[in-house]
Amino acid sequence: MNVKQLRDDDPNHRKLSLPPPAAAGWPVLLPVQPPVHPASAELDAIRSVVLDSEKVLEKLQKQEERMVQKVTERAKDLHGKEFKLPYQKPMPCMPDYEACRACYKEHINDILRCSSLTKNYYECVQRVKQQAGYGDK
Repeated sequence: MNVKQLRDDDPNHRKLSLPPPAAAGWPVLLPVQPPVHPASAELDAIRSVVLDSEKVLEKLQKQEERMVQKVTERAKDLHGKEFKLPYQKPMPCMPDYEACRACYKEHINDILRCSSLTKNYYECVQRVKQQAGYGDK
């Protein structure tokens, strides 16, 4: 295939020429440059608001930490007070009661063997009732 190169000085080569834009009825547009000052002022305002927001956030986080610490301390105090068993006096006649129970477990089929222990426990309970003012009247 025979390819012919076109040159600028070749008479068969016509240069495409466009009419100037104003001559074609197109409006002339100049390059638009955004205003420098208003945009930077707006960015400065946004940066200022962001910095203020970050400061407020830091203050709130510190306040939250303090509040969490206070609530934790109060919860520990309340938990300690609520679930701390008060001093309890030992149950009167407990040794006699335990001896009586042990005897009943040991002698399931012959509980009459535990009668002396049962009597001791009953007498102890009667003494405690009299001391407390709950005696039989």
